Amino acid sequence: MNGILIIDKPKDFTSFDVVAVVRGCLRERRTGHTGTLDPMATGVLPILLGTATKAQSLLPDTDKEYRAKFRLGLTTDTLDITGKVLSQTSPHITGQQLEEVLVHFRGDIMQKPPMYSAVYKNGVRLYELARKGIEVEREERPVHISTLELLDFDESTQSGSLSIACSKGTYIRVICDDIGKALGCGCVMTELCRTKACGYTLKDAVALEEIRRLAPEGIEELEKFIRPVESIFSEYQNITISDKQAVRFKNGGALMLSRLRSLKAVSPSDDGRMLRVCSAGGTFLGLGAVDLNRQELTIAKLF
Repeated sequence: MNGILIIDKPKDFTSFDVVAVVRGCLRERRTGHTGTLDPMATGVLPILLGTATKAQSLLPDTDKEYRAKFRLGLTTDTLDITGKVLSQTSPHITGQQLEEVLVHFRGDIMQKPPMYSAVYKNGVRLYELARKGIEVEREERPVHISTLELLDFDESTQSGSLSIACSKGTYIRVICDDIGKALGCGCVMTELCRTKACGYTLKDAVALEEIRRLAPEGIEELEKFIRPVESIFSEYQNITISDKQAVRFKNGGALMLSRLRSLKAVSPSDDGRMLRVCSAGGTFLGLGAVDLNRQELTIAKLF
């Protein structure tokens, strides 16, 4: 079975737990996911099936979107509500004060990975060190926050929720923690839902429990949720090639740019650009990469 299954990940499941359940229900050995969600998080988790697993290293670098709940006046070692409490206060922050702080976390910012993360340090995962009580220096990384909006805030409970759209590799827990530092009172993330990833939204997702429920009824009942492999590359331009070109492309041969009728004139900025390549009949063949030096469309990946 080849394609993409969009799962609405339940709370307290790891991403690998979800992969294991899907693998068993669909009886597809080649199964993977496009990006880890913490166990406490819910939401969009695209699962790659069969030949779609080839896409893992070629995914478009699209923004991810989240809804995050937070509470002021609390800090933990994990930066979320599941961790060991490090400090607790009773702040009286107003919604206006919060709005004024959020301005500083929009756009291009630097962010330090949390100790409880899968980032490697000298060949060891940070969370492995954290579980031993070891804290090490971490280098800050550039991330982009395109949207950071306060959805609601209850001044009596000092809790609220945020809408966030951000680049790959952004830690929402760290955003909450940094907001708490900026306010001088501490802050932890209490809930997290990923509402968009790889171009898919919660509307595209199916509950993991639904997959489990339908599995005994046969693969046919599950196939209706499977999206075509090329759907994950929807942001790449699509080009159609002739039957002869399709044969060459499928055999690993590059195609001359000048002979690609469906490709408009290219510019210097197009060098290395990925394109979806389809046959005259509309069959997705794979990804090609523009090579301006050789004036060819080379093979990036065949599907």
